[in-house]
Amino acid sequence: MTTPALNVLKYEDQIMKTPKEMPFRTVLSALSPNQGAEMLRYGWTKPGILSLAQGEGSVPTPDFIADAAYKAMKDGKTFYAPVPGVLELRQEISNYYSTVFGLNIPTSHIFATGSGTTAMHLALTAVLDEGDEIIAVTPIWKNLLGAIELTQAVTVQVPLEYKEGEGWDLDINKLFDAVTSKTKAMLIVTPSNPTGWVMSAPDIERVMDFARERGIWIISDEVYSRLSYNEKRTPSFLDYAEPEDRLFVVNSFSKSYAMTGWRLGWLVGPSYAEGPIRDLAMYDNMGPPTYAQYGAVAALRHGETFIAEQVERFKSNLDMVADRFQKNGRIVMPKPQATFYAFFKVKGEENDLALVKRLIDEGNLSLAPGCAFGKCCEGWVRMCFAVSKEKMADALDRLEKVVKPL
Repeated sequence: MTTPALNVLKYEDQIMKTPKEMPFRTVLSALSPNQGAEMLRYGWTKPGILSLAQGEGSVPTPDFIADAAYKAMKDGKTFYAPVPGVLELRQEISNYYSTVFGLNIPTSHIFATGSGTTAMHLALTAVLDEGDEIIAVTPIWKNLLGAIELTQAVTVQVPLEYKEGEGWDLDINKLFDAVTSKTKAMLIVTPSNPTGWVMSAPDIERVMDFARERGIWIISDEVYSRLSYNEKRTPSFLDYAEPEDRLFVVNSFSKSYAMTGWRLGWLVGPSYAEGPIRDLAMYDNMGPPTYAQYGAVAALRHGETFIAEQVERFKSNLDMVADRFQKNGRIVMPKPQATFYAFFKVKGEENDLALVKRLIDEGNLSLAPGCAFGKCCEGWVRMCFAVSKEKMADALDRLEKVVKPL
């Protein structure tokens, strides 16, 4: 089936082609297309569109966080902060790991960042040189693959495997077999965006031991670690790390605390990474806004009840989605262990781009195509269910206008 043409300009159609006319790095024109972003932009051209294509809920940041940031602003905390973050925030992140994870993470291992995405960029930039190989477990958020492309490293994709009736799984031996003499790092997102798969504790330990023996970096994205439907938090690579292991763990305030627009995250790494990460951040944006960091302190200090409420809300919506999909008869969705995404496929619909475009054109519903998350997921679609029950029911009604029940 031919992929439908989109009424949006792709990046490569907007830039000038000749070197004389385009005085930018050649890597920019070589970036692979971001089909998810293209579809998102296409959806926003439609009046009345309901978009569940992005990883964002509909609940605003709770008052106790916003009030703390406002108070900090009024108290004059509007000047430059230390590049790795204000000490209060780094200490609170350390306390968080002690209370929730039972881990001792010194503040010298913790860096406050302007978003989880920035934390990922810092980790990748610190580790990768042009021509290095990094193994990425897919499906994975396209922005992470794009960040690797900017380093001019080579991504080797090792896909999760979908097993009918069992869900998603990773063959650890295939991950190990992908390692070559050029392998510098492994990138693993657990819990996974978009599948909701969670790497088990025994597998994390095996991978950590394997990487340690070979001097390979692990970059673990654990942004969704608190949004689990089975436990208070998911297993972390930090559970099995030694203090000076080549390990970076990326986290964010965006998802668990409803702070997507704040652009606040953090990075945990070995103590010898403090200088390089500080220097990279100094030449980037010198760290997140000072007053906003005090909102993050309040989130960590007082946010446990809010997280529990979030998880219950998401679980209720997940149950609604699973029930509707089962009744539809055409939709297959392995139930996620964590996150707030329904990653599904429709029987008889092999072209996910064509399906997503039809959902926009005929159902006024914008979702994310699976092909945007890696080579392994053509035919799959991602829907965010971190919204109100009313909006979720509306989205499912719109979906069934196009994917009619059997």
